[in-house]
Amino acid sequence: MAVLEKIRVEFGLAISIIIALALLSFIIDPGTVSNAWQSLSSKNDVGVINGKSISYFDFQEDVERYKVINEIVTGSSAQNEQQQRQAQDAAWQELLDKYMFIKNAKAAGLNVCDDELVSLTTGENASPILSQNPMFADNSGSFSPEAVVDFVKNIDADPSGRSRIYWNFLQRTIYSQQYYAKYGALFNASSFQNNLEKERTVEQNNTTADFDYVTVYYPFQKDSTISVSKNEIKAWYKAHKKNFEQKAARDIEYVVFEVVPSSDDIAAASKAMNEAYDKLPTATNIKTFLLGNSERQFNGYWYKAGELKNINTELDEFVSKNNKGVSPIITEDNTFYAARIMDAQPKSDSVYVKHILLRSTDADKLADSLVTVLGNRGSNFSALAAEFSDDKASAADGELGNIGWLTQTYMIPGFENTIDATIGKAYKLKTQFGTHVVVVSKKSKPVLKKQVAILEKTAVASKETFNKFYSQANRFATITAHSAEGYHKAVDSLGVYSHKLNVTEATSTYGAIDQAKEVTRWIFDAKKGKASDIITVNNSFFFIVAVNEIHKEGFAPLEKVAPSIEQNIYSEKLAEAKTAEIAEKIKGLDSMEAIAEALGVTVQSETGYTFSSMPGSSNEPALSGAALAAPEGQIYGPVAGRIASYVVKVNKREKGEFYSEDDAARLASQIAQYNSQMIIPVMQEACGVKDNRARFF
Repeated sequence: MAVLEKIRVEFGLAISIIIALALLSFIIDPGTVSNAWQSLSSKNDVGVINGKSISYFDFQEDVERYKVINEIVTGSSAQNEQQQRQAQDAAWQELLDKYMFIKNAKAAGLNVCDDELVSLTTGENASPILSQNPMFADNSGSFSPEAVVDFVKNIDADPSGRSRIYWNFLQRTIYSQQYYAKYGALFNASSFQNNLEKERTVEQNNTTADFDYVTVYYPFQKDSTISVSKNEIKAWYKAHKKNFEQKAARDIEYVVFEVVPSSDDIAAASKAMNEAYDKLPTATNIKTFLLGNSERQFNGYWYKAGELKNINTELDEFVSKNNKGVSPIITEDNTFYAARIMDAQPKSDSVYVKHILLRSTDADKLADSLVTVLGNRGSNFSALAAEFSDDKASAADGELGNIGWLTQTYMIPGFENTIDATIGKAYKLKTQFGTHVVVVSKKSKPVLKKQVAILEKTAVASKETFNKFYSQANRFATITAHSAEGYHKAVDSLGVYSHKLNVTEATSTYGAIDQAKEVTRWIFDAKKGKASDIITVNNSFFFIVAVNEIHKEGFAPLEKVAPSIEQNIYSEKLAEAKTAEIAEKIKGLDSMEAIAEALGVTVQSETGYTFSSMPGSSNEPALSGAALAAPEGQIYGPVAGRIASYVVKVNKREKGEFYSEDDAARLASQIAQYNSQMIIPVMQEACGVKDNRARFF
């Protein structure tokens, strides 16, 4: 359909205006998770939202819808790892909206009625999701409610059902974003700074203090006079239990045997490279030649200086300095490269393209006629597009028929020759979408580019080399006998380096090795004290893993956190005891110099200190509070801080006017903005949201 072509060509430029919708494709073969599915047994939920369990299969259905939307938007089902993650996030966000946010917004008294949705789609108050979408623009580039109505009327004419999927997506987005707008407005309206708060903020930030102080640091060595009982530890744990909430994790060790090519493998690759290199200069059909001899195929791309650096810098240097010829063989790690410059020409990076799409039975004949008409000066391309084109959506810069700027990397399939087209000359073009009448109206300034054939061979491990490393891993695994104790014996006896790591269900990278999720799946299905068989990753790495400790989701048990609690209580008691000792030592002293001498320290000074200042010695809240609250002209303290005790004497305080009400208002706005960003995290905590996607993806 013309509409879908428009989405592919133009909508990518507008997708940034759709809020919270990084909707890119995500494909997963259910077979890749079948083993994990069986092992997880009851752990077969992607998550829980507000008491609603989200099964893997339900979640996958949502992700598949986003796959379709991505294909509509980009015209391609290809996707990388980042796009997969974005698709998962988009599907998860939709579920959060459905089962949590919108429910809570309704509970707060908010609602989005049918009349409001009509107004947001076709009325004067159209949502930016539609009004800023060029797909729904008229010839002048303005939003056209009629275009929306026409799109909706023609939804059922699309037998693929994609138009309906896309429209449902737009409606859901508009609906949920309206709730977000209303809830945000309600929240922000409730967050205000009254006059008393404003005056206090201005006064505090306009106050400066000049003061002297002494610092007595707490000793590092253990004080035997201070003890912490088990009952104190238990009471502290009970009072601060929320601080020990944790996600499921495992303490593990692993060894990894990497399969690397042997010297014989490298020599064999070098020999094959030399044999192919001898034929590279004279190969007549370079595409067929590379297909049979190179890991990198000929793609016809025109490279400008610097663009080959991401392959190899020496290769880029050769191509940049020469307009013809074949490079020497270049070796990087275990990969061999050589380049043959096929052609060198000045070419534009981008071209501005207009088209008229024809799909009627007489499309060829009509295209020829339109090419003739456009050859006459004064013919109006936009008017002809309005009359004849089956694509009523392409209207870049407000003119019907304008596709916009195309490049080698952002190109409609079949439009590749527009890069070399003559400016202003109409011609006929056939693609998978139909017959086009095309005009290139503008081009960027041409730069010298080279068309390059790259011969590339990488040394790979032979079967013998693979078996050698597998045998090493198998020897290690045999010694472990599936136990962590055996694992440590194997490490000691074989002298293999053991990596220690704390992993969560989201872990997929081990050191520099990524895409190792199968290792994580085994870890979370294993019991404490167990060691794995060989786990093969990317057919290049053999892992053996031992599980040393299991941390369950929930609250860390007291016995695990008791040492840190004991240290906290000890530090508090130490601060209290040392502060009391200092108070006794300085009793009756009336000058900072005498106090410093009695304590064996020196007097330090701060001038012009404000509420937001940081003293040079430390950023101690206790010291800041004393400097701003202590009576002027009097010795104050000692006060206990985190790392030291302080005695302070404020010599002078002054009121300035450098901090204004506008500054106070900005501060209040920043606080409100931060608070608004916490709405969803706090809501998720209150609704018991559990995100278990990491188990599966």
